[in-house]
Formats: sequence, structure tokens, C-alpha cells
Amino acid sequence: MTIRAVVFDFGGVLFDWNPHHLYRKLIADDRERQHFLDTICTQAWNTEQDAGRSLAEGTRHLIEQYPQHEPLIQAYYERWHEMLRGSLPEGVAILEGLHQANMPLFGLTNWSAETFPYARAHYPFLQRFRDIVVSGELKLIKPDAAIYHASLSQVRAHLPAIQASEVVFIDDVAGNIEAAIALGWQGIHHVSAERTAARLRELGVRF
Repeated sequence: MTIRAVVFDFGGVLFDWNPHHLYRKLIADDRERQHFLDTICTQAWNTEQDAGRSLAEGTRHLIEQYPQHEPLIQAYYERWHEMLRGSLPEGVAILEGLHQANMPLFGLTNWSAETFPYARAHYPFLQRFRDIVVSGELKLIKPDAAIYHASLSQVRAHLPAIQASEVVFIDDVAGNIEAAIALGWQGIHHVSAERTAARLRELGVRF
């Protein structure tokens, strides 16, 4: 088996994104903050925007449900960049090592089409990717099979003869890796950069 391309997830692998980075500034009490993020500005709600719903529509919909929390809900996307603390250096080091080894690199991320341009503008390492599938742009989302098919089609636009089994996908969400493996990809559940690097080398990737 030969790995001919590596596809990266972004959040939790290359980026330190977490709503708590913002809401620690807005809700001092830990339990109150956790309750707010678990029950109002939830990950499931944010995923709707990652899947293509506009930020304005998502915000409006939530404020209609919880008008008493309007300022806190508005802050989610008005101050979204404060949730993006920065890059994860050890993950980026793997990316850079693969780039230096001339491995073709691609991105596959659940990310709003409206907020992703901020990352492109502020994180030059994204230029290492030959192409990136952004869920909000396609209105598809992991772990739906359709977004993996779109990503593989994108890879094949650069590497026409590549097979799914020659692609390895790195993601910090186990379910996303399981979906890729079910479609014939190689998959690495990213728990730590050290373990991901070791698994890449087990798959024969030299960097």
C-alpha cells in the first residue's frame, strides 16, 4: 500500500478553536458558561452554519427561541475570531514536514463559508494545501458520505489515478474517521501529534 495524498481536518488538528475562549470573557461562572454552551449556543447549532445556513439566519433563529440571551447569542459570530486562539504547533509541524517531503496535501473541514476567509487571511500555512473542501461552501458536512466523495473528486483533479485506499484522512473526531474508512480511505483518529506522526510512518509515509 502506498499513501499518495494526505487530507487534514482543521479544528483540533491544526487549529485551536473553542467557544470557551470567547465565553470565558462573557460568562465568568464555569457551570453557567458550560450550561449556556450545552443548551443554547450548542455545537449542533453551530454545525447548521457549518453546513451552509447563513450566520445571520442561525443567529436570528436562536434569538427567537431565547430572546433573554440575545447579547450572548449575538456575540457568537460577531466575536467569532476570539474563539480561534491560534494554530496547534505540533499539528502544523506534521503538515510542514509532509509539505517538505512533497506529499500532496488537501483539507476537508466542517467550517462556515462566512468565517473561513478569516482563517485563510491570517494563517499562511493553509497555502500548503493544493485544495480545501469547506463544508459551508458545498452545503455538505462530515460525516455525510457526500462530502468525502466531493473531497476525493477534488484530490483526483490533481492526482487523476488515485484510489481511495491511497488517501489518508486525519481528523480528531472518531466518527468522521469511521465514515472515511467505510468509504475505503485510510484514516487516523488524531489524539496527539506524536501518535498521528507514528501512524503515518506505519502507513509508509516518510517525512
